[in-house]
Amino acid sequence: MIHYKTKEEVELLRENNQLVSRTLGEIGKHIRPGVSTLEIDRIAEEFIRDHGAEPGFLGYEGFPNTLCISVNEEVVHGIPSAKRILKEGDIISVDCGTLMHGFYGDSAYTFAVGEVAPEVRKLLEVTKESLYRGVAQVKIGHRIGDISNAVQEHAEANGFSVVRELVGHGLGRNMHESPEVPNYGARGRGPLLKEGMVLCIEPMINMGTRQVVFERDGWTVRTRDRKPSAHFEFAVAVTREGADVLTTFDFIENSVH
Repeated sequence: MIHYKTKEEVELLRENNQLVSRTLGEIGKHIRPGVSTLEIDRIAEEFIRDHGAEPGFLGYEGFPNTLCISVNEEVVHGIPSAKRILKEGDIISVDCGTLMHGFYGDSAYTFAVGEVAPEVRKLLEVTKESLYRGVAQVKIGHRIGDISNAVQEHAEANGFSVVRELVGHGLGRNMHESPEVPNYGARGRGPLLKEGMVLCIEPMINMGTRQVVFERDGWTVRTRDRKPSAHFEFAVAVTREGADVLTTFDFIENSVH
């Protein structure tokens, strides 16, 4: 069942997603070679709590940390660790959630650690572009498949592959609500977009095969061929004017050197 949000509820979701955006901007200042993923997680938890919210992921279905931090071939749901030390040329997908006023925030960004290889830089750029292509399809009267197809077409046209097993989702009083938002599919298919829907659009795009492996820790998902994967995510409200993007990457892109 799809939960349609009032304007007041959309504003509470915006408040959460702006805090997620600011949290990602804050940790962006600390992402460099030699830093552990657990240290980044600690900074995020402190920042979220200092701003009056709870970490949305901590304890969610048993997840042990504030952030999902996925390095290189890890697609999503990587568990922060003191032993995982970032090095020059890595990429890390950081997925962050908040819980405040009974609503959730949820966004992800893939950071480059220092200088990355040109083909990896292209993967990051195309994945982010595919997110924006998906957002551009958010209009009343369009369907979920229009978003999905826009993401898939852009990624595949650039020689990359789209993960099938993991999808975007509705967002509200629960972290994951209906409808699902796949990153592949056909135009004109799927649920109709209506005013008051809030969706998380989150392309997960691989450099090599689209096939993934679920690791034994019960959380981490990685590419089967161990080639890099990128992940970007926005929360978007459907309005009469089109997409109202509740998230921003400005805090990140103004803080990353």
